[in-house]
Amino acid sequence: MGKKDKKAKSADQKARTAAKQEKKAAQKEKKGKSKGSTDSDAEDVDLEAIRAEYERKQAQFLEVTESQYEPPSARSSATLIGSPSNSKELLLFGGEYFNGALATFFNDLFVYLIDKDEWRRITSPNSPLPRSGHAWTRSNAGDIYLFGGEFSSPKQGTFYHYNDFWKLNTASREWTRIEGKKGPPARSGHRMTYFKHYIILFGGFQDTSQQTRYLQDLWIYDCHDFTWFNPILPPATQKPDPRSSFSLHPHDAGAALYGGYSRAKTTVAAAKQTKGGGQGTRSVLKPVVHQDTWFLRITLPPSEAPACTPPGVRWERRKKPVNSPNPARAGATQAYHKGRGIAFGGVHDVEESEEGIDSEFFDTLLAWNIERNRFFQLALRRPRAAAKRQMDDRNAKKGRGKLDEEELLRNLAALEAKGSLESVETRENQDNAQMDENPRKVAKPSFFTMPHPRFNAQLAVQDDTLYIFGGTYEHRDREYTFDEMWAIDLGKLDGVQEIYKRKLEDWHGSEDEDSASASDEEDESVGEDADEEAPTGVPLPKSESQAYLEAKPALTPEPADVFEEETSDTVVEDRRPHPRPFESLREFFARTSTIWQDIVLDDMRNADQSAGQSVKEMRKHAFDQAETMWWDCREEVTALEDEQEEAGIGEVVSIADRNQDFGGTGRRR
Repeated sequence: MGKKDKKAKSADQKARTAAKQEKKAAQKEKKGKSKGSTDSDAEDVDLEAIRAEYERKQAQFLEVTESQYEPPSARSSATLIGSPSNSKELLLFGGEYFNGALATFFNDLFVYLIDKDEWRRITSPNSPLPRSGHAWTRSNAGDIYLFGGEFSSPKQGTFYHYNDFWKLNTASREWTRIEGKKGPPARSGHRMTYFKHYIILFGGFQDTSQQTRYLQDLWIYDCHDFTWFNPILPPATQKPDPRSSFSLHPHDAGAALYGGYSRAKTTVAAAKQTKGGGQGTRSVLKPVVHQDTWFLRITLPPSEAPACTPPGVRWERRKKPVNSPNPARAGATQAYHKGRGIAFGGVHDVEESEEGIDSEFFDTLLAWNIERNRFFQLALRRPRAAAKRQMDDRNAKKGRGKLDEEELLRNLAALEAKGSLESVETRENQDNAQMDENPRKVAKPSFFTMPHPRFNAQLAVQDDTLYIFGGTYEHRDREYTFDEMWAIDLGKLDGVQEIYKRKLEDWHGSEDEDSASASDEEDESVGEDADEEAPTGVPLPKSESQAYLEAKPALTPEPADVFEEETSDTVVEDRRPHPRPFESLREFFARTSTIWQDIVLDDMRNADQSAGQSVKEMRKHAFDQAETMWWDCREEVTALEDEQEEAGIGEVVSIADRNQDFGGTGRRR
């Protein structure tokens, strides 16, 4: 939902009860009389003047500088992404922080050095102005493209939407504004992804003081010709409804879209009757949490086509994903990882009463397999200590001879080089000095429980590790922005590592909110003793991931006639090898490399690629396909591993592999 569409939700909260609205209005009027116009909302604030002041301060930086810095301050609606040019870096930009009274916007660029566990702050004379709700994506060329976002007065009385377009060189950390005509209109809450040499942008919303308008337009930017395209589809063509805060992932043939949030106008019965005695009606905006999936198929223009020829596009509606999150939740952001969308958290509004909207927050980790259109639960798994001991015992005898042989070779090399004890000591001193120059990274605390439930956390995957930054939690009329970052190894799922965590700042709400909260706290207990690390006064509901482990729901069958444009599934024999339980990616490829290389050769013959490739290139392509298969089957293999561990099976080794490794007489009877 972007920020769960804070402005729209704020409007809902103000309209929940007329009595509460009148009370607030009376208190604000009383405040205004006593304090004059100094405490009024920033309706008279000139946003252009504020932005000009930001530009003036930014121009004082003469060059791009990078300095070590503390972790970013608490913020929401920022963007986090893994650097496309360096697998050991994360990039974070922008965002906003609202403390209940004032909103602060950011435009600082942070770089997290994963290996060194250090944060770097980048300052530049030419960078986007402060904003939140923007979107960015990587490109196949290694750059990052950013578009749009929003900025508001400190008290959020007026809003400004951006329509500027930027490119970030991830190696030099330099921003470049891309000027051009006929680009997308201003917006926030949209999403972007990449395909070939194109940047894809869809959806979002535009917020004014009167209404919020959700968008469904599609824009494609050609990175070669530096041109925006706005494909106009025929009126009868199906396309996704207007929405924001959806998930948009890259695909080999285009892009895949899931979910989102919008507000649809509907008619409800009015509280007052009409003069004739009948029941009146009124129009309201009802929140809609989308759960549909779409595929954007993109066709490249012919090679002989002139420059600036737009690609062909077509929206294809898919069936509802199997095992969709239930109940439907908003703010469950996703990060792309090898054919999957990794989602965490979310919020579901369960009831609307006189007291307001009761919301249920989640801490589940899900994987949406894009090709299969199926969701999987990702549960943390304790390390297999017993299995590791079995493997160590099995390899002890096998490795002892190898260690003795390596020690013998080292001794022979020392004798041949006439090395003395002094040279050995010198070498050891040099090694120790090198270790002092490059100290080991301090071990981070690790936990076997998911982070606190939240929505709209910023997610990014780098080197098969998921990073969770920030997020928001609501309790009554208060909003808590988490000031922390976590990491989860998607291959092992052996715990949640705390990158950093700081205490939450106090909420500075209005006086009527404080008095309402004080009266509510007299009637019910908040449950502050549930967790000492929890936000102050925030109740900790039962962890959804723990509830899932206690009772796993059965897989629900997928409806067969929900959507129209779905091609019939045909059973095709898959001759590709599949990973076994407890088999790492390296072990899987070592066992099946010959088969994958044969598959690559067959694909080359079918594609009439007469130009031969080197053995190294073929092996690289074979490994890429094996890696795709390993991750594609990861959830099913993990489920098999859990079942076998419950049955006391720590490892599965085929008889053929055992005979090959250890010898033997063939088949066991």
